[in-house]
Amino acid sequence: MNDIISQARSLLENKTVDIFIGYEKGTRGPRPAFISKSEDADKLIFDESCSGNLAVYLTRKDLTEGKKVGISASYYALKNLALLFDECQLKEENLRVIAFSGNGDLKLLQSAEEIKQHVEGMPAPVNPAVEEQIRKIEAMTLSERWAFWTEELSRCFKCYACRWACPMCYCTKCIVEVNRPQWVQPWAGTLTNIEWQINRVMHMAGRCSECGACGAACPLGIPIYLLNKRMADQVKENFGKPGEEGNVLSTFKPDDKENFIV
Repeated sequence: MNDIISQARSLLENKTVDIFIGYEKGTRGPRPAFISKSEDADKLIFDESCSGNLAVYLTRKDLTEGKKVGISASYYALKNLALLFDECQLKEENLRVIAFSGNGDLKLLQSAEEIKQHVEGMPAPVNPAVEEQIRKIEAMTLSERWAFWTEELSRCFKCYACRWACPMCYCTKCIVEVNRPQWVQPWAGTLTNIEWQINRVMHMAGRCSECGACGAACPLGIPIYLLNKRMADQVKENFGKPGEEGNVLSTFKPDDKENFIV
């Protein structure tokens, strides 16, 4: 913990960054901390319990625009940083990243390439509960699966917490806010809720880090992260690792597989 404090304090004192985004102790666990004064770095913590995806704050212009930013990044945050660099949303000169090294020490990363190499060398966290949920849904018939998601998504009241929690939902105007034409109906209802989530999953195809922040943010506990997880698996299986040649909806190859068309 002292290591994150000293590194963050040094970055702030040397004016390498204007603000440091990290974790501090909260009432129920680690919570985001936004440090702009070196003397406030003492409140920072960074350990295995700090799994929240802080990358979501890097595209919030009211917080970071025109500033040099430091951030402590968990595995999933690092994945999102790599994706955001691929989509030209971050500038190397304005970002310093502190991440765990293989031996548990902290490492300062200063470029997109360093971040990509670092995350590729890290083992992905294992979540048996999510894998079990995926297996159960995959074992369902199509009609059973439709009934499952219809029941789950019928509870949604369109608070859009899932969108706000996602680092890759950085559009200044989301499709749900466009009303000329009205692509997605603004009121809550089973079919329009399904339409909203299908639209979101399509936009996340090949761009999801599988962090689960969308599901964690849902006040009703709807497991929407399972949709993104399954889509991510399908993208890897059929199109390769995301980020290698752009996201799935913006690129194509003449020889792309079409066996998913029925």
